[in-house]
Amino acid sequence: MKASAELAPALCSASKIVGRVAAGKSFAEERVALDGAARDSARAALLDIVQGTLRRYGRVQAITRALSSRGRAEPALEALLWCAIYALESGRYADYTVVDQAVRACALLERWSAKGYVNAVLRGLLRERNSIEETVAADPEARFQHPAWWIEILRAAYPEQWRAVLEAGNARPPMCLRINRRRTSIDGYIERAAAAGVVARRIGEAGLILDEPVPVERLPGFAEGEVSVQDAGAQRAAGLLQLAAGQRVLDACAAPGGKSGHILELVDVQLTAIDADAARCRRVQQNLSRLGLAAQVKVADCVRPAEWWDGTPFDRVLADVPCSASGVVRRHPDLKWLRRAADVVAFAARQASMLDALWQVLAPDGKLLYVTCSMFPGENEDVVSAFVARTPGARRVPLPDGAPAQWLPDSEHDGFFHALIEKPA
Repeated sequence: MKASAELAPALCSASKIVGRVAAGKSFAEERVALDGAARDSARAALLDIVQGTLRRYGRVQAITRALSSRGRAEPALEALLWCAIYALESGRYADYTVVDQAVRACALLERWSAKGYVNAVLRGLLRERNSIEETVAADPEARFQHPAWWIEILRAAYPEQWRAVLEAGNARPPMCLRINRRRTSIDGYIERAAAAGVVARRIGEAGLILDEPVPVERLPGFAEGEVSVQDAGAQRAAGLLQLAAGQRVLDACAAPGGKSGHILELVDVQLTAIDADAARCRRVQQNLSRLGLAAQVKVADCVRPAEWWDGTPFDRVLADVPCSASGVVRRHPDLKWLRRAADVVAFAARQASMLDALWQVLAPDGKLLYVTCSMFPGENEDVVSAFVARTPGARRVPLPDGAPAQWLPDSEHDGFFHALIEKPA
């Protein structure tokens, strides 16, 4: 059990953030301010409550509705109750501590008259847990903690695995590293990490999964570019490109630069990395500089090649396109509640236009790797199949690693889709 000294302020701050997300603001924007918190312990408690509440958003909403005697409370109090319910169910604090600190948080929110209401709702949950569980079980959004439309897409696409996929989406994500083999070895890094109190095991060609997540500042050699944080599913892309020294390679949606860095760690190629956002391009450059690598980084929209392409075709194109991010939702738990079913259709239209544009810059006999961090067929198989059907000569070829195109999230990696398309000579 954790000490309670910081819980009331954490509940207060978390409820404000969760309330803004519930009103439609992205947690990524809120995270910037959160990362500036002065003390690591306060930041850790706050981050746990915010992310935990957002992962259980459907559940905490249903519980609040079931227990509230006054119907919908004002947004500030609803968000406080959601956060307090998560704290109760997390097992990190004693029940009486959460109730007491949530009541104290009412004063911090300047909702003094609501103390009795918040106390009654939380004590009601402690008394009526069995009946509450029956209510939750009858509500798919509360039970699976995903929107109903999202659940239905996964149920139809993966009739045998959809429950496991939803459970993975509610779990804490693994922390995976990619070793820069130009600067260190995997076995050597495992030993150095262990000496620093960081326990890791090998996954894939250059990956390590940590037993417990740690701040990057604790990773030996991080500042020196020996290691990067990158999910094992994302590390798959560079190897599927079948790179060779001297090739011209385009990373068409490069930010934040993880895949660009991996490509350059593997092979000496002429890499061009583009992204439509200038700030994101600066981040690509910073990440490559940390790794001791270099590429031509351009602020450009890949669907307008006339504005950035010099006319010399690329041997390989990596199209890691914008998508719903349904495969990485455990890292961004607000997304499943901010997204709408219509967004999948909109993303698919954008993805189709990107494929059409990037095909123009691909050399004859070249290969384009289409990548999403989505689990929705409407952004994956459907987009690729439609592109191949309408594009003369385009041919989808088997992935070199022999694994399926669609990786579903599990304890070791997020959900990713990869498809390799070849252009005729």
